[in-house]
Amino acid sequence: MKKSRFSESQIVAILKEVELGAKVGETCRKHGISEPTYYKWKNQYSGMTVPHLAQLRELQEENARLK
Repeated sequence: MKKSRFSESQIVAILKEVELGAKVGETCRKHGISEPTYYKWKNQYSGMTVPHLAQLRELQEENARLK
């Protein structure tokens, strides 16, 4: 799988920018992403904060280790 150019914290920041009132199209152009990518990220990361992402990543690593 291809590695993303954006870290999870950057993705959350982009999603927050739109939540605060920016237009999706303008935000996507500003950051160099497509609108389908934005909506994919929104489905995956909506409502999450950076501490939640760290906890999620930790749990995923632990699950992988246990398997």
